[in-house]
Amino acid sequence: MSVTKSRTPRNTLSSELIVRTALDLMEAKGTDAFSLRGLAAELGVGPMALYTYFRNKDDLYDAVRDHLMALVPPVPADVDWKDQVRAVCRGLRALMLQHPCLAQLLGSRPLSGHETARVAEGLLGVLRSAGFDAEAAARTHTTLFTYVLGATSWEIQMAAERRDPEAWRRLRTTMESLSAKEFPTVVDLAPELARTTGGDEQFDYGLDLLLAGLELRRPS
Repeated sequence: MSVTKSRTPRNTLSSELIVRTALDLMEAKGTDAFSLRGLAAELGVGPMALYTYFRNKDDLYDAVRDHLMALVPPVPADVDWKDQVRAVCRGLRALMLQHPCLAQLLGSRPLSGHETARVAEGLLGVLRSAGFDAEAAARTHTTLFTYVLGATSWEIQMAAERRDPEAWRRLRTTMESLSAKEFPTVVDLAPELARTTGGDEQFDYGLDLLLAGLELRRPS
């Protein structure tokens, strides 16, 4: 017996409902499998109804990303600039771990939208207040953002492979097949490398390295 998706009541469709439903689908099926046709079916409307609110799929992607970026906590006040930077970076990472589709949206879509700009404004303001000139603040912001995005995307991918028995078996087989003569250091450090593929400690280790370098470059 087939189950027919109930239709969204007339006059209740809204951009907010579309964004929330799109996010639910992306988290359930993955961003790559997401489609406007599937979203319309989930909402019980015709695909053309979505174009009243969003011009195309990219426009909707931007709205979902903006919706999530609005959840990044504001910069904390009355703490050292380095702790402010840590708070912003940790907050963004935590949000991406909670909503893995955000990492893919940030990595595949140009940065735009008010909420993305709000996060950038907070971090850039911290750096300018700490004494960095305009170019140094901009370069530092880009460096920190790409570190958070890259490190967290890697962590998400590694966690997904661990949950996939076949992928994890292939990874273990690859590591175990490495020649100790050809790759002596990699083989010797294999346990340590396995422990540093993600987690709070590893993320903070990399962030502290960046902050230590920034402290040396900060004008006195």
